[in-house]
Amino acid sequence: MSSLFAKAAGGIGCTVLALPLLAALVVAALLGSAPPGAGVSAAPSRRALADIPPYLLALYQRAAPECPGLSWSVLAAIGKVETDHARHPTMVSSAGAVGPMQFLPSTFKAYAHPVPPGGKKPPTPWDPVDAVHASARLLCANGARNGRNLRRAIWHYNHSDAYVDQVLKIADGYATAPAATGAATAAVAFAHAQLGTPYVWGGNGPADGGFDCSGLTQAAYRTAGITIPRVAQTQYNHGPRLPRGAQLAPGDLLFFGTSPGNITHVALYTGHGQAIDAPRPGAVVRQGPANTNTAAFQGATRPAAPGGGGR
Repeated sequence: MSSLFAKAAGGIGCTVLALPLLAALVVAALLGSAPPGAGVSAAPSRRALADIPPYLLALYQRAAPECPGLSWSVLAAIGKVETDHARHPTMVSSAGAVGPMQFLPSTFKAYAHPVPPGGKKPPTPWDPVDAVHASARLLCANGARNGRNLRRAIWHYNHSDAYVDQVLKIADGYATAPAATGAATAAVAFAHAQLGTPYVWGGNGPADGGFDCSGLTQAAYRTAGITIPRVAQTQYNHGPRLPRGAQLAPGDLLFFGTSPGNITHVALYTGHGQAIDAPRPGAVVRQGPANTNTAAFQGATRPAAPGGGGR
C-alpha cells in the first residue's frame, strides 16, 4: 500500500500496581494494539455525510460485514486517507498502488475473490466495489476480525504508526457516538466536578481527602442512583460489558490492565476520545485522552440500573 494523502501515550494505572507490572503496562501502552471505540453499526456523523460521496458511503457500509466486527467508518477513513474518496486525479502512487483504495496489483489479487455483487469480472483494483470489499478482507486477515488487533490490521495497510493514528482519528469523526442520557449524564457531571481533586489510594471522596480510580467511578454512579462494586476488577466483572469495538458513549467505564483477569485501572469516558480518571499518587483527578488504542485497554462497561433503566 502507498497512501497518496497520508501524513507521513503513556500507560495509566492505580497504585495497587507493583512496579514491574506498572512498567509492563507502560510498555504495552506504547506498543498500542487494542481497537478504538469506533462502532460497527454507528450511524454516519454530519462530517461523514458531508465528506463521503453517497455511493461510496453505502459501499463502505455494505462491505464492512466482510469482516465481522469491522466498522464501516474504518474503511471510509482508509478511503479518505488514500485517495480522498476517489477524488485524487490519477489514483496512482509512486509505489505503483492504484485505484480508490490504493492496492498494489499483486496484493489486490490475494483479496479480490469472491467477486462482490456489482463488482467487475474479472475484478480490478480500479473498481470501487472490488477495491472496498478487498480492503475489508485484507484488514480482516491482518487482525481486524472481531476487533482483535485493529491497529495491526491498519498498519499492514500502510506501514506507518502515523498512518494508523490518522485513520483512527478520521474513523472516530465519521461515526456518530451514542448520546448519553439519564444516569450516564449525571455520572459524567459528577466526575467533571471532581477535576483537580487529589488522588488518595482507597479514597472514596472528600471525607478521605480524595479518590482513587475505582472510588471515583463508584461515587460517580452512586450519585446517579446506580450501585457498582468498589474495586476496578469487580467493576469490570460486574458489567454489563460492551462488545469489542462497540461505539463508546459518555458514561462508559474504561478498564486497563495486563488481561481481563488482571484489571488495574478504570476511567470514565466523557466523549470525543476523552476520559476522566484518578491516575496515581501525587496526581489529581484529570481529563485527558481515553487511551483505548493501547494494549493495556481491556474493554468497557455501561453501568445500568437494575432492570436496565440506567439510560
